[in-house]
Amino acid sequence: MCQKQYTPHLWRHTRAMHLYQHGMDLTLISQWLGHASLETTLVYAHADTEAKRKAIEKAMGSGTGAPEDSSSYTIDDEDLLKQLYGL
Repeated sequence: MCQKQYTPHLWRHTRAMHLYQHGMDLTLISQWLGHASLETTLVYAHADTEAKRKAIEKAMGSGTGAPEDSSSYTIDDEDLLKQLYGL
């Protein structure tokens, strides 16, 4: 049986994710965590977006008419991503 390791970093990361998921602005979370750069904090927004995407895919299943290739939905404009993450 595999035992989970619960570290202070895991608790910190979990709390930051909860704050973000409940609407706290990413810049405030960044300041609260003491990150020198907002880029460091963007991992929380990306993780949350990815989790939502996977949940939608799982709920929709196959045969939904959605394209298999999701590359048409990829946004690589960093300025736009920062604006969207702050919503």
